[in-house]
Amino acid sequence: MSTPADLSHDKLESRSFGVRLWSWRYIVLRRLSQFGLLLLFFGTAHWAWEYPAKTPLLTGNLSGSEFIGLIPMADPFAALQIFLTGHVLQQKVLLGAAIVLGFYLLVGGRVFCAWVCPVNMVTDLAGWLRARLPIPAMFVLSRNTRYFVLAASLILSVLTGLAAFEWVSPVGMMHREIIFGLGAGAMALVAIFLFDLLIMKNGWCGHLCPLGAFWSLVGRTALVRVRFNKDTCTHCGECAKVCPEPQVLNLKRLEQTGIVSSGECSNCGRCTPLCPEGSLAFDLRPFIRKHNRQAGD
Repeated sequence: MSTPADLSHDKLESRSFGVRLWSWRYIVLRRLSQFGLLLLFFGTAHWAWEYPAKTPLLTGNLSGSEFIGLIPMADPFAALQIFLTGHVLQQKVLLGAAIVLGFYLLVGGRVFCAWVCPVNMVTDLAGWLRARLPIPAMFVLSRNTRYFVLAASLILSVLTGLAAFEWVSPVGMMHREIIFGLGAGAMALVAIFLFDLLIMKNGWCGHLCPLGAFWSLVGRTALVRVRFNKDTCTHCGECAKVCPEPQVLNLKRLEQTGIVSSGECSNCGRCTPLCPEGSLAFDLRPFIRKHNRQAGD
């Protein structure tokens, strides 16, 4: 028979699990978003999912796709590379690129990296393991390196007449591996996993990926941003410990602006539920500005 102490302990354990689950909410939502999108592609390719009747639900890949036969979507970075090769882009590709670019201009460029890109699941796993194993960094690389890789991808597209990054993109490789089965591309994903695990923390997404660099430039205009409350912050540093882009949480700048304005923030949501004081929270940029003006009055 349970004693009152046992019941109290069970209640505390249940509450603790509930608190932990709530703190994981953005991780759970991100995985649902990533797996859900892949499931739509997989279901259309293998199970002939249709909506409405005889219309494929979601065809293509993350570089170029079409939803219910009506809405074209294209990766703007891929379209830019193709344009630089000298090819004339089809009207549907231009429209698709405009739709995707417009969406991320509003929502936030690097939202793609945390909420859509399937490679994020590989690098997050490597980061999770690295945090639990005594693995020192083998060398240091500037996070600005990804912008040089971005520029090199565009220059090579002009010089070679090929969409340079699209040929080696691990995003496309992983998409093909999941939808059509494992092949040579799996080796690239293993290499990224080992690179992030053994050589450099957040090595691929945080330092090298040109697609992430492209969305970082776009993300500067995002409406959805992380709001910062300097009055409640105690500078405990918990947010920087979990952030894959800790440079965006420069407290001196945050105190001046009241907002994580850097385009390099992927809005992954790691920091907001873990802040003990609730000093970080998602909000819309216009509301943050209004709040900052009122606080300054």
